[in-house]
Amino acid sequence: MMHEFLTNNRDDLTARCRRKVALRPGRSATHDQLANGVPMLLDQLIRTLQLEQTDNRIDSTRISGPAGGGIAFSELRTSAAQHGEELLALEFTVDQVVHDYGDLCQAITDLAIERDAPFTIEEFQTLNRCLDNAIADAVSEFSYQRDFIFAEKYETQANERIGQLAHDLRNLLHTAILAFSAGKTGGLGWSGATGAVLERSLTGLQKIIFNSLEEVRDKSQLAVSLSLFSLNEFIAEVKLAADLSATETGCPLTVLEVAPNLAIAGSRELLLSAVANLLQNAFKFTHPHTEVTLTAYAAGDRILIDVKDNCGGLPPNSAATMFLPFTQGGANRTGGGLGLTISKQAVHASGGELSVQDISGIGCVFTINLPRHEMPTEVPPFVPLVVLKK
Repeated sequence: MMHEFLTNNRDDLTARCRRKVALRPGRSATHDQLANGVPMLLDQLIRTLQLEQTDNRIDSTRISGPAGGGIAFSELRTSAAQHGEELLALEFTVDQVVHDYGDLCQAITDLAIERDAPFTIEEFQTLNRCLDNAIADAVSEFSYQRDFIFAEKYETQANERIGQLAHDLRNLLHTAILAFSAGKTGGLGWSGATGAVLERSLTGLQKIIFNSLEEVRDKSQLAVSLSLFSLNEFIAEVKLAADLSATETGCPLTVLEVAPNLAIAGSRELLLSAVANLLQNAFKFTHPHTEVTLTAYAAGDRILIDVKDNCGGLPPNSAATMFLPFTQGGANRTGGGLGLTISKQAVHASGGELSVQDISGIGCVFTINLPRHEMPTEVPPFVPLVVLKK
């Protein structure tokens, strides 16, 4: 009988399955899976076959489930589902899940041929039923867990994209409101510097909305236009908008002089957003009436843009996580915790890096690190370089 054959050759069959699994490309099973997975299925198969030799054949379905894949509780369903979930955690594919159970069927068949073991048709039917149910339950749980993880990951990414969009819109709108308020209160004409800040903010809002609509129409990623532009003019543009925040918060902004020949290459809009977010973060956390400093300079073949505040220093172990989305480490929880994430992504899109240095007891310095360029004298400040895909 098959259950006697399986009982007598249990260790041999287990060893054969382990060798098959170990030799399969891309399959590095854990010790627990190799030690417990196949023996557990073998035990369930043996008990099922034993019960089917008695008058209580119906009880065998409580161990291995009904024929035809009907939905019913069984020991095999529980253990196979657990096995499928474990394989997903190890990043295996559906075909690897199926092959794991196919190994047992192949091992039984090979050993039966070697030993010339006679089995009845009913016993083969039971074997097929057990393996079919085990494969179906493992694959079902594997697929369910995988789809759940994908759905959760997609939702997280969608929330992050929406949060970034809202964050950029809020920053530009806030700057526009400050510029309008300054112009209205001071009776300023809109042809001056304050009017220019308002115009750039409204133009930025227009671009973000336009790009968002384009992304909806075309699911392909938007191109990032990289240009060569003057670092001096870039910092001057940043300063105009940041001066309004400095006035609002009562914290002075110091911008050190920038060498006129220096240039950077990247997406001007993204880099403006990055520096604006860093300055907003500095004004948010620097102590009342303390200084925020913006510095841009060359260091060898690199351009460094530093934003320094007087926040008193970073909380312990916060530097490793502060660029993660929706992370807020300070007591001030206004905003969505996306400013530093947006800055890092914007700098990276222009081929640079963003880092932070803690000055214990004083504050911190955020540094944008970009390749150094020189401004050619014979061309305008904006020189198109290349269009890259994100």
